[in-house]
Amino acid sequence: MSDSLHAADRLRIVLVGTQHPGNIGSAARAMKTMGLRRLVLVAPERFPHADAAAMAAGAGDVLDAAAQVPTLAEAVADCRLVLGCTARSRRIALDELLPREAAARAVATAGGGTEAALVFGRERTGLDNEELQLCHAAVTIPADPGYSSLNLAAAVQVLSYELRVAMLGLHERPPAPAPASDGDVPASHAELEGFFAQLADTLDAIDFHKGRAPESAMRKLRRIFLRSGLDDRDVRLLRGVLADAQRMARLAGGGR
Repeated sequence: MSDSLHAADRLRIVLVGTQHPGNIGSAARAMKTMGLRRLVLVAPERFPHADAAAMAAGAGDVLDAAAQVPTLAEAVADCRLVLGCTARSRRIALDELLPREAAARAVATAGGGTEAALVFGRERTGLDNEELQLCHAAVTIPADPGYSSLNLAAAVQVLSYELRVAMLGLHERPPAPAPASDGDVPASHAELEGFFAQLADTLDAIDFHKGRAPESAMRKLRRIFLRSGLDDRDVRLLRGVLADAQRMARLAGGGR
């Protein structure tokens, strides 16, 4: 296997709340045809199921190795890049990528030695806003707006193909991220989410929002920090700052 294809070992396809087991099998088949093996299922409605096995059609090994977890946060906790596939614009502000851009970014991340995930939602409703909030960017397949309904497994096939093309180097893509200096490693998804939770608590503690809804500010702050490419030491430093800010807020509150 070429070095570029080793990126497949750090690429995962995540299916959230899949309703029809046949779509899980079809997605596994779509993945295997493009050299992808890592399938993660988040709270599928019916799995294992005979329909899934039947539709896998030779990709039973991908299906058998699929991990099942209860939440999307758990499915992507160790990922450096999480891309959510969605067919419609949402109120959550995310960078929007075409499939080729998304695949190039995911393969660059995986080729740099860290984990990347492409996330697909439910057949009828897709990913909800809370799930999209866990993603670093959105991926939209530019289907005909007159009939943009795309089967889940077909969407997985489109993105799997683009990942394959990127791994084979058949189109230009950005270089893999440079390794962090001094042995630092990029912050994982779980580390970033822990930081964001502490940031939200700190902003509440210092009354930053002044009675305004906090969601808008947090969305903007998430985008700023996600663009900066924090490593694990950055996150530890920032969380130390937040811890001191929280301590001072408690002292000030006690003084009043």
